[in-house]
Amino acid sequence: MALSMYQASAPRFVNMLKNLAAILDKAQAHADAKKIDPLVLTSARLYPDMFALARQVQVASDTAKGAMARLAGVEVPKYEDTEKTFAELKARIDRTVAFIESFKPAQIDGTEDKDLVIKLGAREMQWKGAQYLLGFALPNFYFHAATAYDILRHNGLELAKRDFIGNV
Repeated sequence: MALSMYQASAPRFVNMLKNLAAILDKAQAHADAKKIDPLVLTSARLYPDMFALARQVQVASDTAKGAMARLAGVEVPKYEDTEKTFAELKARIDRTVAFIESFKPAQIDGTEDKDLVIKLGAREMQWKGAQYLLGFALPNFYFHAATAYDILRHNGLELAKRDFIGNV
């Protein structure tokens, strides 16, 4: 059985975003139990020149919704990137999951050879659909999700690989 573009995208994004939301729940509980201001955690970084936790979650969300929209040929929803609290970050994840779940497989399948031109900062990148999904969108998405996990783990949150991977 061949793996379709839809199967390689939507379920993977949704699964990881839900895992990330569960990790944020654990982070909120950790902050409450340890009497840590949650904003200390959402603004934490692994290194000074890296994005903070909140921005990592925002970029993971942007990457997932952007990939689905571009592959389907619809407008990418714009989020304001103002989230600071765990509740706000979870609400963003929920909006992103709902957006992804609104797609039908027929909108994504068959986009392997679709020409995509995407502006990344000052650069304009050209990809075919499969190359974009497998070589850019998924690795970028997982990078930011893993970095969010790593920031929280580094700050004392007891997490394990199963929290990241979830119930596959």
